[in-house]
Amino acid sequence: MSLSETRKTAAAAPRETVPALLAGAYSLSMLLGAWAFQYLGGLAPCEMCIWQRYPHAAAIWLGLAGGIMGALRLLPPEIVRALAWCAVLAIAITGAIGVFHAGVEWKFWPGPPACTGFGYVPGQSTDFTIVRCDEAQWRLLGISLAGYNGIFSLIVASVLGRILFRRST
Repeated sequence: MSLSETRKTAAAAPRETVPALLAGAYSLSMLLGAWAFQYLGGLAPCEMCIWQRYPHAAAIWLGLAGGIMGALRLLPPEIVRALAWCAVLAIAITGAIGVFHAGVEWKFWPGPPACTGFGYVPGQSTDFTIVRCDEAQWRLLGISLAGYNGIFSLIVASVLGRILFRRST
């Protein structure tokens, strides 16, 4: 690699880190918020709530790790950009799951049978109630936590995607 190529790589690396770091920081704040509602607010998550957490965890690792390694110039800009795109994709996926979950809560479509009824464990004398996916435990202005996750995550994914697209052209 020539000196001019090295300078070009070093100068470009920070440009790619910002969207990656923003994606990771956004998902970290959403996951911390979910845990606060769970552990401080006493709202037990349903199965679909847990589904929404997995893409946020992926976006945290992809975004923060890629952004930090890009800022330290341990990765080339192309890899940092790819990690940022993967983090944005994970945010879009959690947003889509959130929209689906909100639709289940509003009875627009059926949810998975595993979390929309009652549970039974063989050998146990009584049924136990499970946290239902089709009943919102909390709403603000008529929108549930799943709905807010869907709205915010899809907006953030589109904004970060636009930033990444503009920076790559």
